[in-house]
Amino acid sequence: MSATPSAIRPNIADLVALRIQARHLGSRAAGRIRAQLMGQHRSRLRGRGMDFREVREYQPGDDIRCIDWRVTARTGRAHTKLFNEERERPVILLIDQRPTMHFATRGVFKSVLAARAGTLLGWRASAHGDRVGALVFHQSHHRELRPAGGDRGVLRLINALTQPPADTPVPPQDLASQAGRLARIVRPGSLVFAFSDFDGWNDHVAGLLAPLARHSALVLGLVHDPLEAHPPTGHYPLSDGERLAWLDPQRAEHIRQQFFQHRQTLAGFCRQYGAHLLELATDHDPIHALRMQLATLAQDS
Repeated sequence: MSATPSAIRPNIADLVALRIQARHLGSRAAGRIRAQLMGQHRSRLRGRGMDFREVREYQPGDDIRCIDWRVTARTGRAHTKLFNEERERPVILLIDQRPTMHFATRGVFKSVLAARAGTLLGWRASAHGDRVGALVFHQSHHRELRPAGGDRGVLRLINALTQPPADTPVPPQDLASQAGRLARIVRPGSLVFAFSDFDGWNDHVAGLLAPLARHSALVLGLVHDPLEAHPPTGHYPLSDGERLAWLDPQRAEHIRQQFFQHRQTLAGFCRQYGAHLLELATDHDPIHALRMQLATLAQDS
């Protein structure tokens, strides 16, 4: 594959320019997915950003999950907590930049597609008045960005995606370590998008993300290359620049089955915990793919 530098690594100019293109995600689709994925159809609490206002005596029709048990025990009468719904909701973006993401047979590298998709949603969230935070991780380092309002949150994300890391040795950043970190930093009511090939997904990772999916809206963005889903038949040479191997029909079928099972595992997790799965292929326009799939998720919610 012959690729331009912008197809191999994220660059500032491309990611900043997505601010204009993010408008094409569509206000209607974006608004619906924002509302639907916040979990209002499942729980009056799940997915709401709330700010505590006061405690008053319980009234018929109040949500029993909001009962203040301490005040109730002290006074001998049931009391409930009242909240103001926050207009700003944290939107958290996990963007995988590990070596397995530095691959594509067409289009752009998976790492670049993940960066573009995350930045598009960051610009869209900023335009809606939401705060944007992120967790960007490479093989040897990670950047954790607390949610910030306005353009600041997105510009910090772009900086994290495009600037070289500091030369500070750290343990390898695997999917499990980042899932655990994500689960610790996400506050209830957030909208979380994770863009990755999810290499290293296992029961431990699922167990770390399950509580997050219960108290926030979680979307898994499976980033893949077309070859992974539909490997070619025949005999083809493969090389990493040093070693040579051959892709034969048997190996191609193994790759296809492996990807199918991986996708089924992620879909099963989403069904079980109320998360959502979308797919992005390296040869697809991320704006078109996100607009279509987010609209579909909103309709299905």
